[in-house]
Amino acid sequence: MLHTVLRRRAGGESVEQIQPDLIIPTGERKGQSPSVASIYRALAEHAKKEAHPEAVEQAQADFAALQNADIPRPRPDTAKLSA
Repeated sequence: MLHTVLRRRAGGESVEQIQPDLIIPTGERKGQSPSVASIYRALAEHAKKEAHPEAVEQAQADFAALQNADIPRPRPDTAKLSA
């Protein structure tokens, strides 16, 4: 959907002109058009990713490292062990 918006905006159309032609493919609003605000949010997020690709890559790498890291386990209570 974002690709369609980017392509049509490059052709000179406004978000308001594009919005009625877009259809949400899945989820609660399946079959409906996204709001103009949702389209602008998606465009803003895309612009951030384009402006700072290294930050996006680093955040994804950090998240993957956290997912793969050993989760610390609580230490046993030594007072209970010696009793």
